[in-house]
Amino acid sequence: MNRRYRKTIIAGNWKMNKTASETKQFAEDLKAILPKGKWCEVVVCVPFVNIPAALRAFKDMRVAVGAENLYYEPKGAYTGEVSAEMLKDLGVKYVIVGHSERRQYFGETDITVNKKVHAALEAGLHPIICVGETLEQREMGITMDLINLQVKSAFSGVPADKARKCVVAYEPVWAIGTGKTATAEQAAEVCTAIRTAIRSLYGARVARSITIQYGGSMNPKNAFELLSQPDVDGGLIGGAALKADQFVDIINAANQE
Repeated sequence: MNRRYRKTIIAGNWKMNKTASETKQFAEDLKAILPKGKWCEVVVCVPFVNIPAALRAFKDMRVAVGAENLYYEPKGAYTGEVSAEMLKDLGVKYVIVGHSERRQYFGETDITVNKKVHAALEAGLHPIICVGETLEQREMGITMDLINLQVKSAFSGVPADKARKCVVAYEPVWAIGTGKTATAEQAAEVCTAIRTAIRSLYGARVARSITIQYGGSMNPKNAFELLSQPDVDGGLIGGAALKADQFVDIINAANQE
């Protein structure tokens, strides 16, 4: 991490877990053990139906609320979808865009991810843009080419002043929900490549200001080593973010570095 140039962000991605009442209980559990020092920004991205409960529950805490997805159109006949403006009006600050599960199960592409990035930024939200390779792609030796393509596609048409509001999360698909984790060296290599891709688009000043997270089975045991890498500025946490004590352990690891 490099606190001099950019913000450290630990964000939880609850996926399709917890009810509104469980959200309230999680907030109470977290409040009791959350460290007092404000070294890093803490974000909890929750299912759409839990957002109002989360905003109430985390109101008096140093925790920002995020959404797990959005649709790129501002309004219209898109049954079941939620727009960026709807999220902004609720009080949401962050939104995850292009998670590998959205790409794998719901047909999202680099083109739709780019549209969602623009929609989020237009509404004043901070998109957490997910990129990452499958195990097959890594074994084929095309990880860096793929990451470069995903990053440049996501930022296509985004001006430099808005690019600074984005967060990029490197999530190797083979490490999500599998218990497998990229080594610190693997995470560092790809996160550095992400920053290099951003630098090629916007220059060094913008590139060094953008937070790059690692996601993919980050947990209390490996968090410190991963966060010690110079281009890893935080984590997008899945399973460990569902338990307050584990989530705080990772926050503490970020605060140590």
